Amino acid sequence: MLVISAHAADFVWRAGGAVALAAARGERVKVLCLTYGERGESASAWRAGKTLEEIKALRRAEAENAAGALGAEIEFLDAGDYPLRESDELTDRIVGVYREVNPSVVLTHPLADPYNGDHPAAAQLALRARVLAQAIGYPAAGEPIGAPPVFLFEPHQPEMCNFKPQVILNIDEVWDIKRKTFEILAAQKHLWAYYERVALQRGMQGGRNSGKAMTYGEAYQRLFPMALEELA
Repeated sequence: MLVISAHAADFVWRAGGAVALAAARGERVKVLCLTYGERGESASAWRAGKTLEEIKALRRAEAENAAGALGAEIEFLDAGDYPLRESDELTDRIVGVYREVNPSVVLTHPLADPYNGDHPAAAQLALRARVLAQAIGYPAAGEPIGAPPVFLFEPHQPEMCNFKPQVILNIDEVWDIKRKTFEILAAQKHLWAYYERVALQRGMQGGRNSGKAMTYGEAYQRLFPMALEELA
């Protein structure tokens, strides 16, 4: 599993359950953080008078500890947030990660978010790099990858981001791990309760749609069609 996250904490709120479940199954999970979220998502640290480099170090440590708690590897590209800008160099670095990991599934942000342009920017980078990593003629190290499915994880305000919860993942088995991981992210303490409510809401919807008991869930939107032998 490859998770491409715009900022240091995005992967925890939105996909921490999927990460923990995959890791518990013994699968390799790599989180690629494009930025630390140092400018736009670290308000409490700025108010405390910390410098830019101190904030980067703080957010890096939080993300490393969170990834470790979930069972994932993590890599930082320090591409700079607010705004996150695309470049050939950045795209090439992401292609390199695709070819090194050769993921069977990719998780990233939705393609629209009027509240935070870094999120769709990260999604566009993730998708562009995925296509390039497939191309045998693209000049990057490693072998071309296949066509891993892409799941877009739930944004902060889904109704404003054209997000449709097409897939609801049961995360009951790992909820305690995900919830404890929130507490590592002290720079964004105001989001702890919010994302617990989101998990409960998606769990309720998951239970109603599956007929199976579910308390906590994560919602995803598929970007590409599923190829099936039969409908079920």
